[in-house]
Amino acid sequence: MSNTDFDSASSFWQGRRVFVTGHTGFKGSWLTAWLLQMQAQVRGFALPPAMEGVPEGRQSFFDELGLAAQIDHVPGDVRDQEALRQAVKGFDPEIVIHMAAQPLVRYSYAAPVETYATNVMGTVHLLEACRTAAPSLRSVVVVSSDKCYENREQIWGYRETDAMGGHDPYSSSKGCTELVTASYRNSYFPPARLAEHGVALSSGRAGNVIGGGDWSPDRIVPDAMRAFASGNPLHLRHPGALRPWQHVLDPLAGYLRLAEMGISDPGRCAQGWNFGPADHMTLSVEAMISGFAETLGPEFQWSSQPDNSLHEANLLKLDCSAARQLLGWQPMLDAGDMKAWTADWYQGQTPEQRNATTARQISEYRRRLATA
Repeated sequence: MSNTDFDSASSFWQGRRVFVTGHTGFKGSWLTAWLLQMQAQVRGFALPPAMEGVPEGRQSFFDELGLAAQIDHVPGDVRDQEALRQAVKGFDPEIVIHMAAQPLVRYSYAAPVETYATNVMGTVHLLEACRTAAPSLRSVVVVSSDKCYENREQIWGYRETDAMGGHDPYSSSKGCTELVTASYRNSYFPPARLAEHGVALSSGRAGNVIGGGDWSPDRIVPDAMRAFASGNPLHLRHPGALRPWQHVLDPLAGYLRLAEMGISDPGRCAQGWNFGPADHMTLSVEAMISGFAETLGPEFQWSSQPDNSLHEANLLKLDCSAARQLLGWQPMLDAGDMKAWTADWYQGQTPEQRNATTARQISEYRRRLATA
């Protein structure tokens, strides 16, 4: 399957009933905007958009895009099993994309119970609803993280067959998420019995994602933009840490491909998949911010102030050869595009300008997919 085949999926998605958890978050808002551009019928289930870190006088990305008025927006918490089940049952989706999560490493140290309850039991609740309350369901994608792997600080990328693990509560919870997903696939949706149950259950694991609209605390780009807006220097806690940076649209393209293939080619996709950048985009935090500073201009200042009070991985890479060879997926944006597209969004002065940038970037990304 080529990228051209995939972008013809815009007709595939037209009118499809797609249930998305976590649609009010950064990645969820981008995914929802993309689905709407392809004319999918979307029901979202999520907490209200987080306002922590959003600059005073600004709205969340979800609110700024006005997504609540464009989809079937159901406020809710994936920790509430019955509410989630009723939301799935009342929509009877064909496709489910599970993105709801507590997504922050450092916050997980302060709130481990919330982290496990959301990331692990929230996934259990979602998959139970898929199993018992969605007769038309055919494709499920559980969104995980590259931090699901037992990190040995190795110089080569982790493959989908490597052991799950995690030092901190967040990383551990994502390893658990993958184990839960694999268990439900083996127990209730085994590929060998697809003719009986009709559902392809896959998972997607991405690296460090950046892009416009993210205001989460303790993430490098939102921290940089808050520092830039306030005229203060950005302080880097782990300047030498190596991360697989990518623009948000690259892994989202992988998740959409999995969701589509769950219907068009279910025998191929029912497993876990890595969606990371090319090797040359595994950069240190310092190198990434240095390049970002060139985009923002000399007014942006940063300094190194190492903080080792909490453990964070120093080296993490993904081997994405399976997705490239078996799914026909590849990242469309190089490091320059990633930084330029992100900076372009944040430099928009009005909601209208930022919304236009969002739509333009999705359209341009789809154009690149179609011509790759």
